[in-house]
Amino acid sequence: MGKLQFLYQLKLIPSLLDEDNWTDKEHNIVQEHFEVLQSLEKEGKLIMAGRTLDTDPLGLVILEVDTEDEAIELMENDPAVKEGIMEAKLSPYRLAILRK
Repeated sequence: MGKLQFLYQLKLIPSLLDEDNWTDKEHNIVQEHFEVLQSLEKEGKLIMAGRTLDTDPLGLVILEVDTEDEAIELMENDPAVKEGIMEAKLSPYRLAILRK
């Protein structure tokens, strides 16, 4: 069986929608989140990651892994999720078209 794809959506906790509520702690967590995603890309487990630019942004992470359990573990260990500044929801996913 080939690799499976999953998408997880990220939403900031409501108190962090106001930039004035951010401290160095939250900025450091987001930096660590970004570094973990970069590592996953280098390992071949991340297809893409990004976010909307709305005032209530939605982050998207698309993974390609061996099992759903692995996807859950990666999502739950995302520093932004683990530290409680973002909520996440995992869905099975299938990439249909990718620009070259």
